[in-house]
Amino acid sequence: MHEALFLNFISSFMRIVFLKILFAAILFMVSFEGYSQKRMKIPPYLKKGDTVALVCTARKFFPEEAQPAMDLLKSWGLEVKLGKTIGLDSCQLGGTDAERSTDLQEMLDDKDIKAIWCARGGYGTVRIVDSLDFTKFRKHPKWIMGFSDVTVLHSHLNTLGFATLHSIMPFTVPKAPEEVKETLRKALFGESLKYTVPAKGYETQGKVKGQLVGGNLSILYSLLGSKSSLNTKDKILFIEDLDEYLYHIDRMMQNLKRNGYFENLKGLIVGSMTDMHDNEIPFGQNEVGIIMEIAKNYNFPVCFYFPAGHQKDNRTLILGKEVQFEVNSEEIILEFTK
Repeated sequence: MHEALFLNFISSFMRIVFLKILFAAILFMVSFEGYSQKRMKIPPYLKKGDTVALVCTARKFFPEEAQPAMDLLKSWGLEVKLGKTIGLDSCQLGGTDAERSTDLQEMLDDKDIKAIWCARGGYGTVRIVDSLDFTKFRKHPKWIMGFSDVTVLHSHLNTLGFATLHSIMPFTVPKAPEEVKETLRKALFGESLKYTVPAKGYETQGKVKGQLVGGNLSILYSLLGSKSSLNTKDKILFIEDLDEYLYHIDRMMQNLKRNGYFENLKGLIVGSMTDMHDNEIPFGQNEVGIIMEIAKNYNFPVCFYFPAGHQKDNRTLILGKEVQFEVNSEEIILEFTK
């Protein structure tokens, strides 16, 4: 009898110990997940005298085209270093894959370079991303700037835990309004950024806070299944695109949905959807209808035609930074937290 009581005592004691260990493990996992969501590294903000490098990761770009961007950076008190790929010509691309990879790698490794401005989008960055070594970058992070095809780098660096700048590029500087250039300067120098724009009338209202991620929809779609694909859990997703058929917008959105992009999303910001096309037999929905058909099934705020993407009014977004995103009946507010 005493032996039975002793065994019952031991059994009860072990159950209690097991439950305590299990509870502690759950708390650790929850706290670790929360920590991992918040530990995004913000590269040092620039100061006068710092050097910005211009490189080609995708389409070709020539020295004479770089002058407006160089003048802009110098007007902010910054120094400029042209990469070896500026002026190279390999079919559409600014040099061979090896040349573009080597050029970007040298700038990533150079501690004196405080920001890297990708000269132009188009296509080609995905051809070199897997050859890059971010070991030195992790120790001395710097701002990576650009949009469109540069989404490859934005997305990849987000998975590594680093913030980047979705911004105008040297190719688009000549046509960029002064107020758009100013948003890039503010972001680079660590000044406050807050955007307030009128609502269009077909948004989903709400107010949330979370990390901003995203970029070009076609690129995000193309990265699905790769190690560069985003984790959108508890994030606010920004998307934009150019020169796409409406049915393809639907295809891409459906695939983001199938990959869980919207399951635990906090908000959706749709930027410019420029030069959308339809077939001879119409698809039957425009870009707003296509996106809302999916977004309406979730509980998060949605806005359309936010001023960022393939248009002149392409305001700088700090991807990887926490933002407060509000959509109401009158306006859309996006504020980057300090």
